Amino acid sequence: MVSNSAMACLYEKNVASRLHLVSVFCISLVVSGFAELQRFQHATKDDGSLSFLVVGDWGRRGFYNQSAVALQMGRIGEQLDIDFVVSTGDNFYGDGLRDVNDPAFLESFKDIYTATSLQKQWYSVLGNHDYRGDTEAQLSPALRKIDSRWLCQRSFILNTGIAEFFFVDTTPFVNKYLVDKEHNYDWRAVSPRGTYVANLLQDLKVALNKSTAKWKIVVGHHAIRSVGHHGDTPELISLLLPILKAHNVDMYMNGHDHCLEHISSLDSPIQYLTSGAGSKAWRGDVKSYKNNRAMKFFYDGQGFMSVKLTGSDAKIAFYDVLGRLLHTWKMSKPLHSTM
Repeated sequence: MVSNSAMACLYEKNVASRLHLVSVFCISLVVSGFAELQRFQHATKDDGSLSFLVVGDWGRRGFYNQSAVALQMGRIGEQLDIDFVVSTGDNFYGDGLRDVNDPAFLESFKDIYTATSLQKQWYSVLGNHDYRGDTEAQLSPALRKIDSRWLCQRSFILNTGIAEFFFVDTTPFVNKYLVDKEHNYDWRAVSPRGTYVANLLQDLKVALNKSTAKWKIVVGHHAIRSVGHHGDTPELISLLLPILKAHNVDMYMNGHDHCLEHISSLDSPIQYLTSGAGSKAWRGDVKSYKNNRAMKFFYDGQGFMSVKLTGSDAKIAFYDVLGRLLHTWKMSKPLHSTM
């Protein structure tokens, strides 16, 4: 495992040759040797529709109402006949998994999400807490042998025909983790960080440019826009958001803030959707938002989100820990549009 101090040393040695794009964070404009993101396929229903749940920041061995949220996810999942579940990261608290034999995988995942409707594929990204453990353990095929539902990659693409999902590893974007002296982060596969992020952004641009899907959805752990505890992520606003806007992305889904929220972009089609309330929530921890027209919904309790997609409509819904419907939103597109 590469220490923060070693990463900082590598980072500082490369600063002079990199373009300053946001505060301390720099990335090279010259990207070499990038490869396409790994792709997975998931079929829609026979009628061409797709339904799924989104939950984040959940892995606490059933505590902090994780089990209660899981129960309601099972109930709503059955009602909607979901096709899969999206996890927005921070899958295992407090410091990720120790290794592939860590009992937290059973105690926080396999033994918690037991409802029949949740025995579908789970597509997951890493969060910052996951980076404090052995990240390679969460990515390992060994976990899929324990529970075949589990699929976690740093960044990847899920193609369903009607929609393409672009999962993005956002933790390496965030400057503060590099200088965090209280925790150790597993940077082994992302060093040097500037090159890693530059390659990832290039891969994402290529993939989005090629996409002909009706719906384009990007999933990351950190929020681009949020009024929760952590708020906006400046590095993502500077580096990731321009790419999403340029390629007509419809939704950006994230966790990190332990709340549920919906913010609409005022200069693009993007809906910013936070679902990070899978267990511990932060009551009353909300920032003021400068534009009330963009803020559609905020809830500072536990819960999750559902999405149903058809060729013409996308319906988003948020539920609390008791399964009560809190907020819905519908987006429509011309039936034959691919934008």
